[in-house]
Amino acid sequence: MSNIAGKAYAMNVLTPIRPGFRTWLTRLIFWISHSAPSQLAGLLGLKFIHFARWVVIRRADWPHVSPDQPKPAAALRNDYMLFLSNFNGTWDQYIDAFADGIPTGLDFLWYTSTKYPHSIPIAAFKDYIAANQIQTGYYYNATPGAAQRDIVQALQLRDALVALAREHPAAEPAAFAIKYNQMLADRQKAFGAHGIAPAASPATERAEAARRRYFDRSQWLPGAPRPDQATG
Repeated sequence: MSNIAGKAYAMNVLTPIRPGFRTWLTRLIFWISHSAPSQLAGLLGLKFIHFARWVVIRRADWPHVSPDQPKPAAALRNDYMLFLSNFNGTWDQYIDAFADGIPTGLDFLWYTSTKYPHSIPIAAFKDYIAANQIQTGYYYNATPGAAQRDIVQALQLRDALVALAREHPAAEPAAFAIKYNQMLADRQKAFGAHGIAPAASPATERAEAARRRYFDRSQWLPGAPRPDQATG
């Protein structure tokens, strides 16, 4: 899947905002969230998240590649909010943890997006995210086989080894062996397996495959029933 690189998953969600007052209000909400980070305090406890970012893109700010092409503002009716995140785990686990950890924060940040259904109940929120998610075409990850915790623990292991190396020249062999063995015991969690993360369960795999088929826009025929998609 193009969204996955090793243990990491890349999510990109683009939701429309009516230009004018709602765009201005979104920028105000972002300013408040920076000034009062307690709104997103629950996000800091989700250690499987590499990062999460919300960005407002006005119609006139979209990339304009060629002077021969019409300006994007002429073809777009909306401004947009772009949500970007990289995380470890499955799509469902991520959305569930987000909605459980910062439901008020999510409603606060997405409040101005068109047809936003609120984060609770979770089923409507998942439908909204899936309908507006842009599948990743190219995903580069410098450490694809390592999760966020793998990297943190590897850095801690490195610091412990550096400390041992500094003590080695002057240490007695028996005393150094005791410290070395203690370091190994303390840092056992740092010796995790790198590679592609295993699926949470066969049911999770089937749910992800079904979701992708359901929300793949290329599969829809004119007049076919589809979820209440907000993009446009």
